[in-house]
Amino acid sequence: MGEPSRPELVLASASRFRRRLLEEAGVPVRVVPAEVDEPALRRRLDGRDPAAIALALAEAKARSVSLQLREALVIGADQVLALGRDILGKPRDLAEARAQLEQLRSQSHALPTAVALALEGSIVWRHVETPTLTMRAFSDVFLDCYFAACGPDICQVVGAYEIEGRGILLFERIEGDIFTIIGLPLLPLLAELRRRGVIDT
Repeated sequence: MGEPSRPELVLASASRFRRRLLEEAGVPVRVVPAEVDEPALRRRLDGRDPAAIALALAEAKARSVSLQLREALVIGADQVLALGRDILGKPRDLAEARAQLEQLRSQSHALPTAVALALEGSIVWRHVETPTLTMRAFSDVFLDCYFAACGPDICQVVGAYEIEGRGILLFERIEGDIFTIIGLPLLPLLAELRRRGVIDT
């Protein structure tokens, strides 16, 4: 009698960072971006705890794709940047990216990051972590050089920084898991996938 077949693992995200984290860990995953009206969902969640917002977004993405691919185990993930009571989204352009970094300069901000698994349209597991990051008092000249080096691609990420690249130069202190900061609480997710027999133990 053979072993039960493993479900296909699907990532409900177009994020190249999340896909890369999984693939570099040797986890085979198919990418099927979720069709979720994220701005509308964020408006409905306005005023809620930032971690609850991140989790609701991750669950919505996982559930959306799971309803299409009911036999697959679907990973949904999301992240929000909270500066006090303010929630910052991805900057729309370089001017907004600069304004965000000027707002974050010399401040500590939280980065609630959630991951959820869905099967047959239902959430079967969820996890949230909240790293804290403190930016240094960088100069305007440094900011000019930063944007000249990064270009408009930096608008694709919340907070206008990639911690695994030039963005690390913005910070004086980081408290939390590096994978979570990049966008996926990888170690808890891998542990749950092992527990479910989806990847080797």
